[in-house]
Formats: sequence, structure tokens, C-alpha cells
Amino acid sequence: MIAADARLTSWDGTELFYRAWVARPGLTNALLLFHRGHEHSGRWQNTVDALGFDDVAVFAWDARGHGRSPGQRGAASDLTEIIKDVDAFVRHIRDAHGIPFENMILLAHSLAAVTVGAWLHDYGPRIRALILATAAFHVKLYVPLAIPALRLQQKTFGGGEVKSYVKAKLLTHDPVEAARYESDPLIFRQISINVLLDLHDTAQRLVADAGAIQTPTLMLGAGRDFVVSLEAQREFFNRLSSPLKEMHVFPAAYHALFHERERAQVVARVREFVRQRFGEPPRATSLRDADKFGYTWEEHERLKLRGSPHFHAVRAAVRIAGRWSKGIDLGWRSGFDSGLSLDYVYENQPQGSSRLGKFIDRNYLESIGWRGIRQRKANLEAALRDVVRRVQEDGRPVRILDLAAGAGRYVLGTMRALQPLEMSAVLRDYREENVAAARRLADEMGLRNVTAELGDAFDRDSLGKISPKATIGIVSGLYELFPSNDAVLCSLGGMSDALEPGGYLIYTNQPWHPQVEFIARVLRNREGKPWIMRRRTTAEMDELVRDAGFEKLSMDIDRWGMFTVSVARRHAS
Repeated sequence: MIAADARLTSWDGTELFYRAWVARPGLTNALLLFHRGHEHSGRWQNTVDALGFDDVAVFAWDARGHGRSPGQRGAASDLTEIIKDVDAFVRHIRDAHGIPFENMILLAHSLAAVTVGAWLHDYGPRIRALILATAAFHVKLYVPLAIPALRLQQKTFGGGEVKSYVKAKLLTHDPVEAARYESDPLIFRQISINVLLDLHDTAQRLVADAGAIQTPTLMLGAGRDFVVSLEAQREFFNRLSSPLKEMHVFPAAYHALFHERERAQVVARVREFVRQRFGEPPRATSLRDADKFGYTWEEHERLKLRGSPHFHAVRAAVRIAGRWSKGIDLGWRSGFDSGLSLDYVYENQPQGSSRLGKFIDRNYLESIGWRGIRQRKANLEAALRDVVRRVQEDGRPVRILDLAAGAGRYVLGTMRALQPLEMSAVLRDYREENVAAARRLADEMGLRNVTAELGDAFDRDSLGKISPKATIGIVSGLYELFPSNDAVLCSLGGMSDALEPGGYLIYTNQPWHPQVEFIARVLRNREGKPWIMRRRTTAEMDELVRDAGFEKLSMDIDRWGMFTVSVARRHAS
């Protein structure tokens, strides 16, 4: 088959190159191919020919910084850029070629298996199936202490790049394929330190949280892989929650499975899996009852049990630190999840009773969780600005409703930044101290069309009585604090009642947190109890939003995969 050259505009305006093998118009199923690091989409031509699909459209991109796509070779600001490119590519195939997510199978090789796997984990799309070949969940760097050394270089010199030690003869036993690899002008050997370190961190996160993935999955491994660890792939596979999963290891193969001597066997496994998945209806596993059984429920139940004794010492140390650190003291007094604590984290100005106190407070504010929270705020403000623009384009007034606003800093800050645009906001919270803080902040900013009031975000009747109805609804940092899906559905139903038909909803979620056990064992919540959270996967949260009558439009996430900010629209009727 002859590939057609095409391009897509990614999330930041970058034009990415891709190839399309479409045997005839009107195909409704698609296989999307993602090449390994250093390579490009042209390397898939022989695989596409061997698959021989005349009823499945095949697409393959040149990743940012690869092949005929622009960008520094092997570089990106961070891996999040590439993961967002994956989302843009898949959405482009859906929109430009009329193929829904449910009719797509994604095949990703090596490094791409991590970026595509992270996209699936973080964005929660309902694709038909996933194929991961020699996934780079642990790269064999061979140099002792390579990762700490690269982190030091990144911190000291701001990055740089490293060259791959892997020669073609360590990728494939086939001398012809090895020669093609060495002579291909579009293949390069360098990779940026930023991408390599992000690859390491993202892969660790994916292996640790593979249970969040329920998509039918085929994994292909190489028994003599000098590039990546087969054991890490097995660990990922064993942790998958997918009701349908297969793993096949080719004992004599090197890393480049699709260019190895036994590539016909590899292609046969792929072809059979693709045929089987497209030969049956999509597997739609409901997560509506994930608060009653399943992966995140089990984790939540474990966190309720007594933890390791060393957490008692850690808790005592954090309490003592609160004597000097204002942020920690505020957390103990009002709850580390309270609106006042979050407002302090947003301000990000270390305060303490001494130099030691400020030092402790600075480290507290720089913890991974609070950095993620501040990035969530930035993503939330960007989403709000974008939605305000959409409402204006719809020719409707900008009326904002925030169900659990705390001090409302992100809403009020956005309103001030967009002046003199006429906007109004209703900021609700269940605690009087947060309502008072929102009123003070609105006065300080000189904003007059702001109402701050007490309100229960889970009282559907009271939400339905809000008048006039809002055109933009916000619920941020709230549902993560409540494990019950019934409660969340009730609140989302109230938000739907409070919004005009066609109104926009901005909502957040927490699909991952590396400190979830530390938080549960050491910190207290706004009610003075242990702060035990039940994570919701993105797929679970999105299902609840759909059930409440909304259609998801877009999503953003921080580089650590912790907090999502999504935009949905209420159905017109």
C-alpha cells in the first residue's frame, strides 16, 4: 500500500506529519501506529504491507522532533508535550476521518508505549484496544547512578542531551534491516535529558498504577532486549485490570520486534488481535460502582487500616514543624484540604516565625502535591478564559457559578484580568470563613458583580433554584474529597439544573497522587479526621459527568499526572 502524506495541527499550533494507509473511502475502523524513539513513521511501511488490512485504515505519525515533524531532534520541554500531541493526533483522526475512539486500536513501540500508555491512563479515552511492543517501562542505561547523575546535570546546567549507545546490531539480528537503520537519514541517536528523565518518572508511575487501566491490551516482549527491561513489562502486565489481556514474548528477539527475523510471527500476533477486537462489540466496562468495589476502592479501604508505625513519628514531626511554619500550622488548624489552606498554597509565599520556619514552609509549599495544585490552578484559569471566549461567541452573558469556591481566587483573578468584560459570579462554599474570604478578595480586587454565599454543593434542590441560571459552572477540588459516586452524581445533577442548556462545566479530578498514603497516615482534613482520599480514574469521573447530561470537550493535566482540568458542555435539551 502507498501511504498518503498528511499533517495535523497539534495543541500548541505545531504542525505534525503523519502517513495514512486507507485502502478505500468510508472505513470505520482504524489502527494507529506510534514509532519508537529516534525513528519515524516511514519505518512502519513493511509492517503495514505485512498486515494487509483492506478494511482497517492505518495511520502513523512522526512524533514531535522526529522524522518530518518539526522540533529539535529527540527533544521536548517535557514528556507532557508529547502526551498532549498523542491526544491531538487521536482527536484529529476522529474528526478528520470520521472514526470514533471506540473503533480505534493503538499500537505503540518502546518509548511511545510509555507516552501512549500515559495518555490512556491520564485521559481515559474509550478506545477499542491497546498494543504495546517492547515497552520502555525501564530503560537499561548500564551506567551506575545514571538517573541521579542526569538529574544533577539537569539542575546544574538546565538540560542537554545524551546519545544512544544502541547500535543497529543490538536492535535486530537481520543484517539487511540493520543496514537500513544505519543508513536512514531521518533516524538520529540523541535524546534530550528532559525527555529521558520524564520517561523514567512517567514509566514508574504507569507501572505503579497499571491497575487503573481496563482497556483490552496485547503486550509484545523481546527475550533478548538490550534496551529495555522485560521484567518491568511483566510487572505492568500483571497489574493491569484489563479483563482481556495477553502477553507474548519472543525469546530470541532483540528490541526492534517489527524489524527482527521473526517479524512475521510478531505481525501475525498483531493481526490476530486486531481482527478479534474488531470482530466483537466494544467492551464498555462501567465504573459507576467503582466506589463500591474494584481497584481504587481497594486502595481506599487499605488506607483506612492501621499503617506502618513509622508514620506516627512522621506525624509528630509534622506537628512540631507547624510551630514554625505558617502553612503547616494553618493545615493543622483548618484542615490541609480546606479552602484557606489551598488559598495559602496558591499565594506561595513562605512564612514562618523564624528563618528556620520560612525554610520549613518553603519546603512544604514545594512538595509535589502543592506544585500540582498550583499547576491545576493555572490550568483552571486557562480553561476558564477559554470557556468565557466560547460563551461570548455563543452570544450569551458570562455568568459563573462555583459550587465550592473557597476564597475564589482563580475565578476572581480571571475576572479582574478580563476587565472590562462584563461578567458576574456566584461563589458558594459551605464554610462561612471561606465565604468571608471570597468577599474580602472581591472587594480588594474592586469586583462588584460577585455574590459570595453559603451553599451545599450536594444539595440538588438548592442548586436548581439559583437564578438566573449560569452559563459557566465550576467544581474544582471538591469531588476528590468524597469517595461516594452517588454524592457526586447528585452534585453534578444540581450543577446541570443550575446551568443553561448548552452551558459549560469545568471540573477537576485526581486520577493519581504519589503521596496518597503519606497524606492518609499523617495529615488531617477540614473535619479534623485523617485525610483519606479515594482516587477516581479519569474514565470513572468522565462517566459520571456523562451520566449527569454533559459531553466532555477537552482536558489538561499537569506533568506529574495528578490533577486534571476538563471542560464539558451540558446537552442542549
